[in-house]
Amino acid sequence: MSLDEQTQQQVAANEADWNARAPLHAASDFYDRPAEYWFADYEWTDLGELDGRDVLHLQCHLGTETIAFAERGARTTGLDLSAASLAEARRIAADAKVAIEYVHANVYDAVDALPGKQFDVVYTGKGALCYLPDLQQWAEVVRDLLKPGGMLYIVEFHPLLNALREVSLPGETDELILRADYLEGRGPIAHESTVTYTGDEVPGRQTSYEWRHGLGELTTTLAAAGLQIASLRESEVLPWPRWSSMRPTPDGWWRLPDEAPRIPLLFALKARKQ
Repeated sequence: MSLDEQTQQQVAANEADWNARAPLHAASDFYDRPAEYWFADYEWTDLGELDGRDVLHLQCHLGTETIAFAERGARTTGLDLSAASLAEARRIAADAKVAIEYVHANVYDAVDALPGKQFDVVYTGKGALCYLPDLQQWAEVVRDLLKPGGMLYIVEFHPLLNALREVSLPGETDELILRADYLEGRGPIAHESTVTYTGDEVPGRQTSYEWRHGLGELTTTLAAAGLQIASLRESEVLPWPRWSSMRPTPDGWWRLPDEAPRIPLLFALKARKQ
């Protein structure tokens, strides 16, 4: 990892924060859902057949999504910065009776942590990219982890949702108001909240840091790393109700009501290594 000293300290603060959050998340109702719940139908269409393929889930947290790849017959690996998250992930995988190799490493060190290994699919997203301080180094790591012809698949909160804020803060209205940056460029954003997104109070939580990444930055960086963009979807649904006005979909996800503007809340990007 070739991040400067200050950025490494910020990443270390994030590691400590995720270690504090992991047991709370594992015990919460928020994650008490089948692995398949966390996937939109279009994800499986884009990913195609996984049986017998090598799949790596970067920044996998509790492995709640990682399990779905193993259940579909993939040789599955999950990698995460937080040792506490991986301890919960191994327990959850054992309960589900699936074989997953979990690796404790910073994503920037993933090539060294997985020596000699390459994958048919590298999957990441739903709250992962905002923890990447350097998108170029990350894209090069992904490229090196992919087999020739392999696929990177990102399903991530749309930068517009991030600008509206993924979750509301106390006292905020449900109006669709821009409250934060859409574009990258202002450096790390410090968060001091002691409440995690499952609604649990985090004892002694440290400051955490996030970095904004726009769609233009993401696609250009991946192309510069030698990956070919194959598709980019934008979707109006979320796996939880960000606004109280949202309505459930037939699949159990959530969308804004018909009278609201149609805006992208998630995106799915597929890129291939030549």
